[in-house]
Amino acid sequence: MSHIRRAARHNKTMLMKTGSYYLIHICVAAMVAYAVTGNLWASLTLSLLEPTVQAVAFFFHEKAWDRAARRNASGSDVPPSPSPAAVQAA
Repeated sequence: MSHIRRAARHNKTMLMKTGSYYLIHICVAAMVAYAVTGNLWASLTLSLLEPTVQAVAFFFHEKAWDRAARRNASGSDVPPSPSPAAVQAA
């Protein structure tokens, strides 16, 4: 099995979440760009470019948070940061 297929299967939920976020982002970006420019073609171009870059960044952002959560769940030797209430009490 190819590396891409294995990665896609392993990250199916995250990829689906990224895809739905991408579609919503395109719709919102198109409406905002059209409201600002009044030009349909410019709004479609802008609405496809920026969310595409954001979707890729979002996927890797989610991967980083997932990795951090797994590291914390495994009991890393990094002590937890104090709560804001504990800091104020000190």
